[in-house]
Amino acid sequence: MHCQRFGLDVHITRHARERMVQRSISEAELSALMETDEVRYKDESRLWIAKAFKGRCDSLICIAVALEDKLVLKTVMHHFSWEVEG
Repeated sequence: MHCQRFGLDVHITRHARERMVQRSISEAELSALMETDEVRYKDESRLWIAKAFKGRCDSLICIAVALEDKLVLKTVMHHFSWEVEG
């Protein structure tokens, strides 16, 4: 898998793959999430990407990502909400 948005190949950790299965999140949904929706950075190399999918009832789907020589997907969350900044 490759992410056009970041221009990097994607590595999905074992943990993230397990969460995808548990939460019924497909690779197609994961790909759409990486390419299209909101990104928030923790620092230069760690970030979250979240997206609401029509037809899903579990709120935002979010991935925790590390920017390395590849885009490393650490985990996949559902029922996610952004923390209020301030």
